[in-house]
Amino acid sequence: MRPTLAAMTAPLVRTAARVLLVDAAGRVLLFRGCDPAQREAGTWWITVGGGLDAGESAREGAARELFEETGLRVAPEALGEPVHEELADFAFAGSHVLQQQEYFLLRVDAHEVDTAGFTPLELEAVFEHRWWSLDELAATDEVVYPLDLVDLLTRLGV
Repeated sequence: MRPTLAAMTAPLVRTAARVLLVDAAGRVLLFRGCDPAQREAGTWWITVGGGLDAGESAREGAARELFEETGLRVAPEALGEPVHEELADFAFAGSHVLQQQEYFLLRVDAHEVDTAGFTPLELEAVFEHRWWSLDELAATDEVVYPLDLVDLLTRLGV
């Protein structure tokens, strides 16, 4: 049985940066993963991104995560200003996590994803990626984070 958030110890509080990577066809890149501590709980799709390193700005962290998770290297300044912010409250790898995260939008013509920079935990938790159109996202019954991704992308003119 999956532990409830309330049953866990004090939450791990962290900040994160995420990237809405959108190609010329208007598709967003998402990774499919699961909680390695609770595989039976199912899977979800998430955007590129993760926790910030000490002293790192959200923009710097987003650029680093983008390179580590996709092989795409961009200068932090190329990410512009954040386009969305949220507080995520979730269980992962046996921890209760409260994560303040900022999202950046980056448009590319195309990109061949290279996951060679995945951390050991990412290798354990992430097992697929694909580019999703807005229509596919709107029609899916799979779990996608952020939950309002279709509305967010529509607001951004994707």
